[in-house]
Amino acid sequence: MSHGPRSGLAAVSSALLAMSRHLEVRDVLKTIVASARELLDAEYAALGVPDDHGGFAQFVVDGVSEEQWKAIGPLPRQHGILAAMLHEARAERLADVRKDPRFEGWPKAHPDLIDFLGLPIRDGDEVIGALFLANKLRPEGGLAPCPEPDGGCGFTQDDEELLGILAQHAAIALTNARLYERSRELTIAEERSRLAHELHDAVSQKLFSLRLTAQAAARLVDRDPSRAKGELQQVAVLAAEAADELRAAVVELRPAALDEDGLVATLRTQIQVLDRAHSARVTFAGHGVKALPASQEEALLRVAQEALHNALRHSGADHVDVLLERRGGGAVLRVTDDGSGFDTRAVRHAGRHLGLVSMRDRASGAGGTLTVESVPGKGTVIEMEVPGG
Repeated sequence: MSHGPRSGLAAVSSALLAMSRHLEVRDVLKTIVASARELLDAEYAALGVPDDHGGFAQFVVDGVSEEQWKAIGPLPRQHGILAAMLHEARAERLADVRKDPRFEGWPKAHPDLIDFLGLPIRDGDEVIGALFLANKLRPEGGLAPCPEPDGGCGFTQDDEELLGILAQHAAIALTNARLYERSRELTIAEERSRLAHELHDAVSQKLFSLRLTAQAAARLVDRDPSRAKGELQQVAVLAAEAADELRAAVVELRPAALDEDGLVATLRTQIQVLDRAHSARVTFAGHGVKALPASQEEALLRVAQEALHNALRHSGADHVDVLLERRGGGAVLRVTDDGSGFDTRAVRHAGRHLGLVSMRDRASGAGGTLTVESVPGKGTVIEMEVPGG
């Protein structure tokens, strides 16, 4: 291939090694984009990972400053050339993307793209991303003119072939990173389960000792007030120790992904894992939700997890849909399934059902509300609303 010095064998090898070096999905995406832009001498490069709702779950760019990216606004939708790469699953090499009949414009702050090269990233038959480059550069740093009057452009057939090689290795690196993250999530879940059992044992022992000490103090209060006072002081010590253990456990058991990725990304990742692990179709949509107080985000996540567990384990649902959207200054979570449903009046009369008490407690503790709608044979809708901070 007749590329510049950066596209020699050593440069290609370095790019492929860099892709395989990272285990975090976001780092892999950034490395793919930066490698593609450098190897093919492009002014801009981007990679989008589609979601299930006509948009992108992740979209990484290279060649655009942080200020420009913020000014551009929300992530793009799957339309125009991006949709063609995702849905027609073939390469697109254009002399001027603006003249293509599928071109639908871009936001005001978006850089001006001219010549364009893009192609899908595949994992087997599944398109897991779209990688594209724009504005081929010449050694002197200017934009490449279209050298061929019959429709050629700055990017060549050799460029397309090289990008195809990168895309194949990008699919491997991205798939490995996803598998690593899922494995890590399972490991974290197992560790949290272990910690929960240990917490239960430790606090139960403390509470048992506290109860015995309190009973001893009650028996001594009349005949030996001095000893009773000592027992009551021990009660205070045991209660303080139990409270300290509970506080430590709450911090330790808070989902780490919430702190690192935020509520929307954490929910989306967990639901993608559940969708692959169960025969039921599990989907997620998040609209306009801003950062919420930590206690509310954790409560929303826990309620979503409990509702999903119920739907997938007990309802026999074929479809479970999770929606998280902004409402006023807060947010509303809605989990809908088409499963067997139940009689809500009987549940209220019985007092407990499928963790509903726990979900209501979590909602109330976060200053929110929980509503449950269900009819036998017609599925269930669980909705939690929090006011924000």
